[in-house]
Amino acid sequence: MTIVTILLIIAIPIVGVLGYAFRAYLGKIKLSSAEAKSQRIVQDAIKDAENKRKELLLEAKDQLLKEKNAMEKEGRDRRQELQNIEKRLQQKEEAIDKRLDQIDKQEKVLKVKEQENMEKEEELRKEFERHKKELERVAGMTSDEAKQVLLKNLENETRFEASKIINKIEEEAKRAAEKKAKEIIITAIQRNASDYTSESTITTVSLPSDEMKGRIIGREGRNIRTLENLTGVDMIIDDTPEVVVISGFDPVRREIARLSLERLIQNGRIHPARIEEVVEKVTTEIEENMLDEGEKAAYQLGITGLSKEALYNLGKLKYRSSYGQNVLSHSLEVANMAGIMAGELKLDVQLAKRSGLLHDIGKGSVVEGEGAHAIVGAELAKKFGESDKCVNAIASHHNDREPESFEAVLVQVADAISASRPGARKESLETYLKRLDNLEQIALGFKGVEKCYAIQAGRELRVIVDNSIVSDEKAEGIAREVATKIESELKYPGIVKVTVIRETRIIEYAK
Repeated sequence: MTIVTILLIIAIPIVGVLGYAFRAYLGKIKLSSAEAKSQRIVQDAIKDAENKRKELLLEAKDQLLKEKNAMEKEGRDRRQELQNIEKRLQQKEEAIDKRLDQIDKQEKVLKVKEQENMEKEEELRKEFERHKKELERVAGMTSDEAKQVLLKNLENETRFEASKIINKIEEEAKRAAEKKAKEIIITAIQRNASDYTSESTITTVSLPSDEMKGRIIGREGRNIRTLENLTGVDMIIDDTPEVVVISGFDPVRREIARLSLERLIQNGRIHPARIEEVVEKVTTEIEENMLDEGEKAAYQLGITGLSKEALYNLGKLKYRSSYGQNVLSHSLEVANMAGIMAGELKLDVQLAKRSGLLHDIGKGSVVEGEGAHAIVGAELAKKFGESDKCVNAIASHHNDREPESFEAVLVQVADAISASRPGARKESLETYLKRLDNLEQIALGFKGVEKCYAIQAGRELRVIVDNSIVSDEKAEGIAREVATKIESELKYPGIVKVTVIRETRIIEYAK
């Protein structure tokens, strides 16, 4: 046991020494291997660095070579450009030298010509002086006197030319003014034609009820077509309550259509056969009435010898209005005034009356004739066997012809007086009053409206409502509804202002 222990004690240090020696040996082997590896790494790095350096050096040489080539090319280009510039400059210098040579030559030529001109000018001056003295000797006038004569002649010629120019300008101004005046008149006619046409080309017929419209139209429109064909007018039946509108330019045809329609409505039997019978009868009555009216007018003025055709055409004027003035009444006025003035001036009273009565006879046939009514009337009067003076007075009452007698001038004056007489346009006044009444009636048709007044020539409608029935909100609604109804049912110029008035009045009496 002791030997084993001793052996162990001896063996343990030995084993430790041997282990240490072995580890030291292994460490030396590893160290030598690491050194060898590090040396290989260093050598490889050196080789890589050397190779990289050589590559960079080659790249640098290539870059330097390229830059060198580029600089050499740029240098060659610049040298070529400089050579070209130098060549151009040389050419310009040569051209300038040539131009200077030409200028020098021209200056020399100009100096020679200037000298020649000076010599010629001196010769001309001497020659002018010689001729001047010779002219003064022959004419017996000095140069100043000759200048005065020349200036006077020039002044007279200038005045004559100026007067011609002034006359030409005046003629052009007259033509331009006439053209402008025509344009203004045409514009005025265009602006007012629609209103005048609506007043002078339509007639309205009132119906007892809207049911009558269907009977007037008839089955498949047979009745209304028969009426239109027989009378030559247009019948307009639209949404307007209890009204039929007759449209046409011929007032006689409109009157025949109106009377026929009114009789058919009164009778109640409306069919094509009955329509033909009534229209024929009314036409005969109208023709007889026109002849009677012409005879009455001639008898009233004491004019005799008028032909039946003249009396018939004169009676047509009863159904014709001009600017709201009945033409037959206007003709009677003109005849009376022309006769009175002719009597005061000791002229032919019968000629003045006759011409005044017939002066607008063309208006009754202007639809069939051509041209102004004065010319149409003159042609009719000539056909009826009237004298040349009467024919001229009719043709010249609007200056379509030159008046050839004092009686013709009196007819012009009487015509202007009658047309401009206050109140002559009676029908226009009636239309105006009817429009005001229609305005008031529209407002009075609304519930709660007590009174209504059309003021400011129909431009404003004052509506007074009952405050116990109409509230403030309802008053606003009434104003809108009245305005809307006026727009839809009436024709009026400008704007109509609707003012609804609602007020509360508290009244007490002190006794």
